[in-house]
Amino acid sequence: MGVSTASPGKGIRLVTVDHPPVNALPVQGWYDLADALRSAGRDPEVRCVVLAAAGRGFNAGVDIKEMQRDTGHEALIGANRGCYEAFAAVYECEVPVVAAVNGYCLGGGIGLVGNADAIVASDDATFGLPELDRGALGAATHLARLVPQHLMRALYYTSRTATAAELHSHGSVWKVVPREELLGAALELAGEIARKDGYLIRLAKAAINGIDPVDVRRSYRFEQGFTFEANLSGVADRVRETFGKEA
Repeated sequence: MGVSTASPGKGIRLVTVDHPPVNALPVQGWYDLADALRSAGRDPEVRCVVLAAAGRGFNAGVDIKEMQRDTGHEALIGANRGCYEAFAAVYECEVPVVAAVNGYCLGGGIGLVGNADAIVASDDATFGLPELDRGALGAATHLARLVPQHLMRALYYTSRTATAAELHSHGSVWKVVPREELLGAALELAGEIARKDGYLIRLAKAAINGIDPVDVRRSYRFEQGFTFEANLSGVADRVRETFGKEA
C-alpha cells in the first residue's frame, strides 16, 4: 500500500498509488507521491513516467475523514500543501508524465491528471470536482486544462463528472481503452516517448512548460486562498458534516 515505483521498460518509471479503499490520500500520501515523481524525474535513466493507481479508481482526492478528525486546521493546511506539492511534482517532473486513469478521478485526482503531459483512460473512467459538495474549493485550474471554459464552470458548479469518452472528444485524453488494456496502452505511449533522446526530451518538457499560458502553481495557490476562507468562515465544516450522510 502507499506509493510504489517500478521500471517496466527501458527509460520508463511506473509510479503507482495504492491507498485503499478509494485512493483518497492522507496528508503524508500526497508528499510521498510528490517525492516519488520528483525522484523519477531526476533519474538520468528515466525518459518518461507513468502515473497509475491500483484498486477501484485512480484518485478520490483528499482524505475527508482525516480532516473531520482534526479539531483544528492542521489537516487542512497539510492537505493543501501536500496537494500543492504533488500537483507541482507532476507538472515540473523533468520528463513527460503519462497518467493512466481507471475508474473515478475526482478532486485531487484532477489536479494530478490536469498537470500531466498525456492521459490514457479506461472506458469506465470519470473525471470531476465534487469540491462544492465536500466543503472545499480548488483544482479548477486543472479541470480547465481538460475541458473548455464553460464546460469547466458547469462541471464545477454542479459537481458533475465527465466521461473518458467526453474528454477524448475534447482532445485532452489521448486514448480510451478497456480497463484490462489500460496499463499496456499507457506503457506503449510512454515507450514511444522514451525512445527519444533523453537530453532532448527534457529540454522539450522545459520548453513546453515555459510557453504555457497559465502559471499552474500561482493559479492553484490563488484558489487555495478561497478554500481557507471557506474553512475560517465555518461554511466548509457545515458542508462537510453532511459528507457520507446523504443516503
